[in-house]
Amino acid sequence: MSWMQLSLNTTEEAVDWVCSLLASTNYTSDIRITKYTEFNLHKRTDQDINITQPCWAFTVCFYIPCDVHTNVRRSEIVDLLSSLERVGLASTIHTNVFEEKPANSEKISPVIRRIGKRFVVLSADTPDHSQAVDEVTLRLKTSLAFGSGLHPATILSLQLIERHVVPKMNVLDLGSGSGILSVAMAKLGAQVLALDNDPIAVESTHDAVHRNQVEQLVTVREGSLGQGSSLGHWLGRDTISNVVAIEPTASFDLIVANILARIHIALAPDFRRSLRHTDQQTGILITSGFTIDYEDAVTTSLKDEGFEVIDCERLDEWVALAYSLGVA
Repeated sequence: MSWMQLSLNTTEEAVDWVCSLLASTNYTSDIRITKYTEFNLHKRTDQDINITQPCWAFTVCFYIPCDVHTNVRRSEIVDLLSSLERVGLASTIHTNVFEEKPANSEKISPVIRRIGKRFVVLSADTPDHSQAVDEVTLRLKTSLAFGSGLHPATILSLQLIERHVVPKMNVLDLGSGSGILSVAMAKLGAQVLALDNDPIAVESTHDAVHRNQVEQLVTVREGSLGQGSSLGHWLGRDTISNVVAIEPTASFDLIVANILARIHIALAPDFRRSLRHTDQQTGILITSGFTIDYEDAVTTSLKDEGFEVIDCERLDEWVALAYSLGVA
C-alpha cells in the first residue's frame, strides 16, 4: 500500500496541540516526532527566512493511506492546522508519497528530554541509556494525547511534581493526557488516580502505565471531577456527553491538573472539597496549562476557596503554580 506522509515543523509549545488536533480527525494513529534540523523538511531558501518566526524545535510526521479519500483528508488536515501556521507556531505542511511507510525515524533521531533534576523522558523506541542512581525515566509512546513532555506546561508540572510528591501520597492526575504526569508521580512512590474525559487520552495513559510498569500504583479512569463533567473536552474540542463524574470528597493529598484556565476556575470549589485538610496535613494543588495572561484569574478563583500559593515555575509565558489549602 502507498502512503502519504504529511510533515511540518513546530515549536515546543505547539507540538502537543498538533497531536491533539490530529486526534480529532481519526485519520492517523502513526505520528513521529523528531528533533528539528534545518533539512528535516526541505532546504531553507531566502523566502523561508523570517526573523519574527519562532525557532522550530521539532518535526512532526504522520501518515495516511493513499486511496480515493486521500486528497480530501489531506485538505481537512491542512485546514485544521492552518491556525497554528498563521500564528507562527507551525510551518506549512509538506507532502511526500511512499510505496511503503518509512521506518520509524525515532530510532535514528530520538527525542530525549531531561526535566528538572531527576526526570528523563524517552520515546518508546529510544535505546536504554546509562542511568544515574536517582534518575527517574519516563518512557512514552508517541501518541495523539496531550502531554508528550515537550510542552512547557508539562515541563513545569514535572518540575513542581519533583518537589512536592512524596511516597505514599494519594494523588489525582486530572486531565491525564498521555499519562506522563501519572507515571512520574507513581515512580516517586505515590498512589495515583489518572482521570481524563477523552477516550484517546485514557488509552494513552493506560499504555504509559503499562510501558513503565507502574500498574500497581496507577488507576486509570475515563471521567471528570465534580462539575467538570459538564465542561466538555479539556482541550476545548467537541463537547463530550455522558462523562462519568467523580464526586469530590476529601480523599487526595495532592491534585495535579494540567488543563485550560477556564477549567481550573470552574473547578476551584471541587478542588477544595477533594483535598484532605487537617491540623497535621494540608492538601496541595498543582495547576498548569495556561499562560501568564490567565494567572491572576486562576489564582483569584482559588484564593476565594482558601488556597495559598506556595511554589511557582515559569517558562517563557507559561506558568505552573502550587497551592496549599489554608483556612477557607
